[in-house]
Amino acid sequence: MAAAQGHFSDHSDGDRGTGETADSTETNPVPPAFRRAVEALRSARLRPEIEIDPTRPPQRLAPYAHAVEAAVVDGEEDLADGRLVLLHDPDGHEAWKGTFRLVTLVRAELEPEMAADPLLPEVCWSWLTGALEARGLPYGEASGTVTMAGSHYFGGLAERRPATQIEIRASWTPREGLGGVPDTGAHLAAWCDLLCQIAGLPPAPADAGTGAAGTVSGAGVVSLPQRRGPQQA
Repeated sequence: MAAAQGHFSDHSDGDRGTGETADSTETNPVPPAFRRAVEALRSARLRPEIEIDPTRPPQRLAPYAHAVEAAVVDGEEDLADGRLVLLHDPDGHEAWKGTFRLVTLVRAELEPEMAADPLLPEVCWSWLTGALEARGLPYGEASGTVTMAGSHYFGGLAERRPATQIEIRASWTPREGLGGVPDTGAHLAAWCDLLCQIAGLPPAPADAGTGAAGTVSGAGVVSLPQRRGPQQA
């Protein structure tokens, strides 16, 4: 199984700290709740089609942040990719209605028959909420956008057929559990379910792995027609 890793920053907001590293110090220790949430992300077991790597987190969205980027890979093709950022403000955030927030960007290239569906944006948003609900994950204050963009090729690229990209930008507040820590490992697994679904993969078999909460990866994911990955120039 793939192991989730990542970078995280602390006190990255200029009004809240001095841009120190994630290592604890006597004056600015990393909050235990945030550290446990990051550890849960790193220990999540994911589908083998998922390749996940660390990436630099945003510096001014919250005092503490941790980020990973992932792709659904089939051979040498990336079928879908995205980034997931965990934000934490120990003092709480009025808009979040909590102390943690998950922010994501997911994108993929679609087959023409899928792109022609006028209900596709609503369906894509339901894939996100459905992935969370399929794993029984409580969350709140979800918001986001679904964007479709078409590309037509000319001149030396005229032989390439038109392509449509779909992009989901979203954020939600994971409900906190014991010790004020949300089940971030299970949220990461649900996010990977979304990546696999938008990539057109079938649900994972029951023995393909479990999330941090013990639920099967891919549970509740509706199978979609297989499709090719993004066209190469």
